[in-house]
Amino acid sequence: MVAPRVETQCLHKTAHPLIPIRGVEFFQGTLDSTDEIESARVFDTTLRDGEQSPGTSFSYDDKRQIASVLDQMGTHVIEAGFPVNSDAEFEAVRDIASATSSTTCGLARVVDGDIEAALDSGVEMVHTFVSTSDVQIEDSMHATREEVVQRAVESVERITEAGVTCMFSPMDATRTDEEYLLEVIEAVTEAGTDWINVPDTCGVATPGRFRAMIEKVCAHTDARVDVHAHDDFGLATANALAGIEAGAAQAQVSVNSIGERAGNAAYEEYVMAVESLYQCDTGIDTTRIAELSEIVEEKSGMDTPGNKPVVGDNAFSHESGIHAAGVIENSDTFEPGVMTPEMVGAERRLVMGKHTGTHSVRERLVERGFEPTDDQVRAVTRRVKDYGAEKRRVTVDDLERFAEEAGIDRQSQEEVRV
Repeated sequence: MVAPRVETQCLHKTAHPLIPIRGVEFFQGTLDSTDEIESARVFDTTLRDGEQSPGTSFSYDDKRQIASVLDQMGTHVIEAGFPVNSDAEFEAVRDIASATSSTTCGLARVVDGDIEAALDSGVEMVHTFVSTSDVQIEDSMHATREEVVQRAVESVERITEAGVTCMFSPMDATRTDEEYLLEVIEAVTEAGTDWINVPDTCGVATPGRFRAMIEKVCAHTDARVDVHAHDDFGLATANALAGIEAGAAQAQVSVNSIGERAGNAAYEEYVMAVESLYQCDTGIDTTRIAELSEIVEEKSGMDTPGNKPVVGDNAFSHESGIHAAGVIENSDTFEPGVMTPEMVGAERRLVMGKHTGTHSVRERLVERGFEPTDDQVRAVTRRVKDYGAEKRRVTVDDLERFAEEAGIDRQSQEEVRV
């Protein structure tokens, strides 16, 4: 059963129009249930946690450009940075807040100076955080549990008194004593926080455990729940989705999954999983995902792996003869079906190499204006396979050279025009 479409409640200053539903039905099979969630919001932290990737530093113009695209795509919240960090950071956050329709968020520790800087920057949401795991309280903060609760409550009260949306994070929640975590959550809930973010700061959660944890958190607060997952074990996006299934309203993600250490849950993976696998409308213009990914790749200086889901060069590429032949006949044969390259602004590619089959070679030859016989296709395919086996890239020029050496005729210019 396909889940009913529910418009997400947004914190936009002016609402973005929802993108029309694409009408792609989930294939019937063992995993055809798509009614686990009704809505899922997107909190982007590319400009904050993403920028904390070792060696990454966004300029003022970089931040403005990335924020502009995120805003145009309909991203619900853009965490623009850490305003107290520097004058340049403050200016970037302030200008993004004034120029975008999405809710702009600024990060702040439970420290008066941080909170005042965030409020002064003009953001609509302040995200304040404090460590709650014993190892961080004792060896990073050098504080006590009681002091943590007091600072958390005072910070939440200061933000809400200013009339700004408050998000509170118990940092390292997944390594925090459960009883104490719930004590902190109940205290900030009573203090009036609008959101509670549950961060898997060190990436130790598993989907089943994280789902159970979020269910328990939801039962102990009236605030809306948000999740923040790190990818140390490659589970960040899975954990983010588990959190949504458990009742969280929103997940924090970053483009190309950049961020501290192994990074965060990936914007592109989370959005397309919600849209395509859960058949739930995020309100995001997914056709600009590839464009956004390329911009972040360039500005961050972090190359996107070819096998990166959704946005990698290989995400919609096919070399294997069996796969390429199937895709030429019907792309749904060896692609998800519920996610197409067009949905994310990408293109499908048939790649030539060691594993290429005759169907793919024939298709490419005809595209280049050749009229091969079956024997000629087989001959050129053998050349392509041998060339690719030497770990060499088979280009269109190589293919044309193989075709000419095989004596394949070209169509006349008149035939091509017709």
